[in-house]
Amino acid sequence: MEEEPLEDWVERRDTKIGRLRAVPVASGEGLKGSHLNPDAPRTIERSNGHVWEPHGFVSSLAEAQALL
Repeated sequence: MEEEPLEDWVERRDTKIGRLRAVPVASGEGLKGSHLNPDAPRTIERSNGHVWEPHGFVSSLAEAQALL
């Protein structure tokens, strides 16, 4: 297996910094597809390049799409 050069990994990681995503709030093994429950609240997460951190909260898919 060939290893990825560190410079390539850093460049790939840095492109993710600041990216936002909306994640449906569902308990347990509930439905998580955004189209399955458009009225469910969403957490907005922001990438710091290593992990997704909480950034905000919206009450529906429509609000999430407007924010993103």
